[in-house]
Amino acid sequence: MAELSSLAELGAAEAVAIEAPVHVQKLDKFGRAYATGKRKNAVSRVWVKPGSGKITVNGKEFTEYFGRPVLQMIVQQPIYAAARDGQFDIIATVSGGGLSGQAGALRHGISKALTYYEPGLRGVLKKLGFLTRDSRVVERKKYGKRKARRSFQFSKR
Repeated sequence: MAELSSLAELGAAEAVAIEAPVHVQKLDKFGRAYATGKRKNAVSRVWVKPGSGKITVNGKEFTEYFGRPVLQMIVQQPIYAAARDGQFDIIATVSGGGLSGQAGALRHGISKALTYYEPGLRGVLKKLGFLTRDSRVVERKKYGKRKARRSFQFSKR
């Protein structure tokens, strides 16, 4: 690149096109895409492979593991958003946190694994925010407080 010494030269200089990174398919030797998802204190490990649409979490059917319909919907969001319902088998292990955090971690892991298997889905999933790690975690308790911010009850007498 040439050294520029004035604003006039800057205007005449041609713009250098920066190319977007090219995302390639990442598969293991068994033809599966692997990704980890995280939310709060929960961590999920997700494997995606072509199949009939079965989702297994910690050895159980996902509807059995996540009993609440809201959590089941959260887990399935990336699959429906990518219009790949019934095309992939998903095997996942989740640990840590509660059920809500585990469902969020699983959604994050499924989204990442789908983009590793099919890089063309990245735009759709990124626009909906499924590839972003939700970094919010519980605030720590401070000394002199009852909880993180809640003080003890004040009494005048």
